[in-house]
Formats: sequence, structure tokens, C-alpha cells
Amino acid sequence: MNSNFGIREKTGVRGFDTIACGGLIPQRVYLLDGSPGAGKTTFSLQYLLEGVRRGERCLYVTLSETKEELAAGAASHGWSLDGIEIVELAAEASELDGENDLTMLNPSEVELTETVRKVLAAVERIRPTRMVFDSLSELRLLAQSSLRYRRQILALKQFFVGRKCTVILLDDRTAERPDLQLHSIAHGVISLESAAPAYGKVRRELRILKFRGSEFVSGFHDFVIRRGGIHVFPRLVASEHTSTFDQSAIASGVAALDALLGGGVNPGTSTLLIGPPGCGKSTVAFQYAAAAAARNDHAAAFIFDETKGALLARSRGLGISFREGTGPGELLIRQVDPSEVSPGEFAAVVREAVEDNRARVVIIDSLNGYLNAMPQNSYLISQLHELLSYLNNHGVATFLVVAQSGMLGSSMISPIDASYLADSVVLLRYFEHGARVRKAISVVKKRTGPHEESIREIWFDKDGLHLSDPLLQLRGVLTGSPVEVGASGALRGAASRNHAE
Repeated sequence: MNSNFGIREKTGVRGFDTIACGGLIPQRVYLLDGSPGAGKTTFSLQYLLEGVRRGERCLYVTLSETKEELAAGAASHGWSLDGIEIVELAAEASELDGENDLTMLNPSEVELTETVRKVLAAVERIRPTRMVFDSLSELRLLAQSSLRYRRQILALKQFFVGRKCTVILLDDRTAERPDLQLHSIAHGVISLESAAPAYGKVRRELRILKFRGSEFVSGFHDFVIRRGGIHVFPRLVASEHTSTFDQSAIASGVAALDALLGGGVNPGTSTLLIGPPGCGKSTVAFQYAAAAAARNDHAAAFIFDETKGALLARSRGLGISFREGTGPGELLIRQVDPSEVSPGEFAAVVREAVEDNRARVVIIDSLNGYLNAMPQNSYLISQLHELLSYLNNHGVATFLVVAQSGMLGSSMISPIDASYLADSVVLLRYFEHGARVRKAISVVKKRTGPHEESIREIWFDKDGLHLSDPLLQLRGVLTGSPVEVGASGALRGAASRNHAE
């Protein structure tokens, strides 16, 4: 195998070098394909600008865009194209028409030969180490036949052998069918995909289809195009991320709640809080986060449904206090817009909180909102499983909130069954007693140890959350309409308590 396979060229595209195991293998020919607007030009300019930063000679040959158009696109990202040699052939090719009534494709033999000659002359003159050819669609039009086109691409590939130049060929998929000939010729194939959902911004994905002589992270990887260029979010592979961590149980600061969970929540586990809207799921989760911050740990909450302002106001009203921030003893609250954030980008944000800020408690509130962030709901469970496995491997105590439809009884429906993914499941329910609507909490599952099997009442006031003794005197609490089987002393009696969640 060529020794160059151990050397990598950084592309300057954030996140891409991770999935390419360090970058591109130099002195090879790569195909970058995607529909118009997919991000091919942006990717290419980032690659060349990275070469300029490293003191390399860089060449951009364009048959489709003018130099002014390229400069305008670069300026939108805050870039200057100084240091990149741009050879513009679109205008020159059209000048080959000898008569006004001839199109650019006549005579094709002359035009193709002249265009390729100018490309080769530019390469010989500049001797670049990085080159972009934009695009093969124009070359395909000039060739007119697939056989002649393939021969020309093979000739170009052979020309670059030994010239110490890495070449990226752009193709905008204007051929009638997928051009597998190009795939077979190139050393590597990078595909850019984009799709517009019914609502929200365009979802973009990148995939390496082929990378001869190299490992790479397969599959689709979300990416975005913002000012500053393309940012790729590598697909999360939980098995590649492991760490050692303290096994001590994480307490909530509420003795009865910790007793219900068998002493607290274990690090490296996920807890599902499930119940109807307004029953206290989020408050229970934030009680654990605030307690972690009070112990000088860091916690992070990602909220999809509630506004940050409403959350802070509710927490203050319940006496749950914490400092916002990204350091020890602080709680990060990040509001997530499901129509603007892809699953890959969300996973990257969570990783930043865990790896950079050392979060020990993470809240995802709620999975209903996370579900709406998915471009294809069928992949939700797989992506969620990978994210939870990653968090578990880092010793994070994760709290997942799921709101069920319905209010009373056992017929409530969940938008997703994530109970088998969670290590612990905490069930909250409304029930009617004494002409009042009350709330109950119970633990129905805990993989990592014993837990209380009883049902307790839970309520909230300005001093936080409170749990009653086990409701041994009631039967059928989870049906919503229990019956008395004994004295009712365990239920809270003060009717004036604040029921705010």
C-alpha cells in the first residue's frame, strides 16, 4: 500500500475529518456530488482555504460559475479568496463558437479538446497541491457520449498521477441516471444530500460512499451551512466513547423521593419520567439537576416544549434555585427548536455539555419534542438508543420526560415507547380523592437495584416538591378513582397547598 495512505490532508470542514479518519489522502482524485445548492462549492472553498492557511498552492477551475460569483459566495461566509488561483473557462469555451447560430455543443470535439487543454495548461503553470474542478456536468455536455466522457475522465485522472496534487471533482447530478462510472474512477466519493421537510429548514446530510485505502465512519451525517461554512456532525457511535466514573448514587435532596428510587439515581443510567401533562415530570427532573449543581457538579437541561423564561419562573415559584452556566455548581438550560435542529446537531450539543463541561446530570424535556426534531420518525429509537448509550458510558444520569395524552385512568397513550430503553421508569398519575384532583408517583422499573413498590402522593408548593407516605389505605390509585381500604391519614390534608408543578 502506498505510504501516502498514512498522511492526511485537513479539509478545513469542521467535523468532516473525524468521519474521514483524519482527512483526505493526498495526491488522489475525489468526487464530490450533490444536487444544486447542496453545498459543494462551500465545501470546496473551505478545502482550498485550508490549503492556503497551510501555505499550499491552490487552484479552482470553474466552467460553471464566474470568479465574481465565487467571490460573492465566499464573502457571505466572511472569506477572502486571496491565495486561491481561479481559472475561469466558462466564457472562453463559449468564444469557440465560430458562428452566432451555433450552440456551445457545436463543434463538441473542438470545444472539449480546447477546454481540457486549458485545464491542463493551468495545472502545469500553477502546479497546485490542491485543486477543485467545477464541474463535471459541463464536461459531460461537451463530451456528448458516455464513452468519450469516461475516456476523458480517465485521461484527467492519469494526468494527475505523479503531479503531487489532490483533486476534487464536482458533479451536480444533472445526468439522467446516477453516474456510477465516476464512482468507479474516483479514489473517494463524498455525497451531499438535502431535503426540505413540510415545515422547518432544509435538512442536510453527508455520506462517504467510497474511500479507497482508508477506514471511514459510514452512514449519514447531519450537517449545516452557516456563516463560516459547513459544519458536519459525525454520527454518534456510543461504543467509541467510554470512560470511568464515580459510581456513587445521585440524590435529589428530597429524602422520600430518593427512598422511592432505592436510594437515588445511579450514574450511567437513564430514568424515564412518564405521565400526563402538568403532573410534575419536569419538576422532578429539575430537582435532581438543581441538587447536582448544589453539590458543585454540572448539569445540563435541553428543553423542547417549554420556554426558558417560563421554566425559570416556575422553578423560582417552587423554591428550586440554581445558578445558570456551564461550570461546576451551575445548570445549563438550552432551549431547542425542533424545527431548526437535526438529530445529529442535537447529539453534538449534548456531547459538548458532557465532554467539555463535564455534566453529570442531563435532562431531555421532552421526548415528544425530540420526536418532532426527527426528519424520519422510524429512526428515532435507534438514534435515541445510541445517545443514551453514549451518556451511560460517560457516567451521566439522564432524565427523559415523556408526556402522555389523556389525563386520568390507565388508558393514556405515549407517542413513543421508550420504556425498554430506560434503566428506570417513574410513573406519575392524576387521581381523584375527596373531591380533589391529586397526583401520585411510583417507580415501576429499576434495572440497577431495588426500589420501593409503593405509590406515594406528590405535591408542589413554594418550598419545593413533597411526597407522602405510601398510600396503603387506597386501592386503584392508577385507575384515577381509588377506593378507601383504610384510614386516610397518609394523604396530605391541607387543601390550601399550592398545586403548581
